[in-house]
Amino acid sequence: MNVALIDVDLPRNGKVKFPTLTLMKISAYCKARGDSVHLLTVDEYLSGDLFNRYDKAYASCIFSKNAQKAKLLADMGVIVGGSGYDINKRLPDEIEHIMPDYSLYGITDTAYGFLTRGCPRGCPFCIVAGKEGQQSRKVADLSEWWSGQKNIKLLDPNLLACSSHMELMHQLIESGANIDITQGLDIRLLNDDNLQLINNMKIKMLHFAWDNPNDKSTQQALQKFREKSIIDARKVGVYVLTNYWSTLEDDLKRIYWLRDNGYSPYVMIYDKDHAPVEIRLLQRWVNNKIIFKSVDKFEDYDRRIG
Repeated sequence: MNVALIDVDLPRNGKVKFPTLTLMKISAYCKARGDSVHLLTVDEYLSGDLFNRYDKAYASCIFSKNAQKAKLLADMGVIVGGSGYDINKRLPDEIEHIMPDYSLYGITDTAYGFLTRGCPRGCPFCIVAGKEGQQSRKVADLSEWWSGQKNIKLLDPNLLACSSHMELMHQLIESGANIDITQGLDIRLLNDDNLQLINNMKIKMLHFAWDNPNDKSTQQALQKFREKSIIDARKVGVYVLTNYWSTLEDDLKRIYWLRDNGYSPYVMIYDKDHAPVEIRLLQRWVNNKIIFKSVDKFEDYDRRIG
């Protein structure tokens, strides 16, 4: 069988920025049964007489900005899923728990996956609770999607909220791999025991989030982490949610406090397409670290650069 795997978020030039885990799992399953698998952009799939070339087509859309492309494919009979299109679609267990086919994207030294799914927080701006459930639960051991790669990208939404998180963190330590905790750890759930395990990991990048400017517990926990952690400050980033329930003044207070306390803030904009110009400029100033380190105050940032 000839199978087309369409990454809706892949740009026309096919340059991979965010490989899609779902497609890597489908690819592994299809190859195991002897299918021929082809990774395509939307434009590649739509060009030519491809209905005669492929027996089946699957597509994944992670970013909602590409939802119209995903709908076009779905209307053509392509099986489409992904957070940017349909959060209720699930992979069958035999595909969900298969070792991903990293070769689909030419990946050789990095493993991607989830050890837990779900989050008890239920933040109104976040889709995780609706997509994965309002409870953090173990879904895999590390060996399910890691086979000795030197880098691990952990995609869990709230690892520390899972009752099995200590066991899973031990697995990460024992791997000896460089670990990038991409979605952030819930710093409000840190304690002396799990902080010690974090200190024992080979951290490549660690993220926290300070979403609510009025949440003093997050600020206090960030201060405690800086005092007790041995992780290099350059490897610790903090997501800062903007354009949701904060003013520009609120945002700047968090950003300046984080910088002054040794953290690297990273601005996330809710509904970026409709965000005020000032918030988009704030993101450009903060997230471009060369500019952020050279321009001390936002009011001194040259808007023409943005």
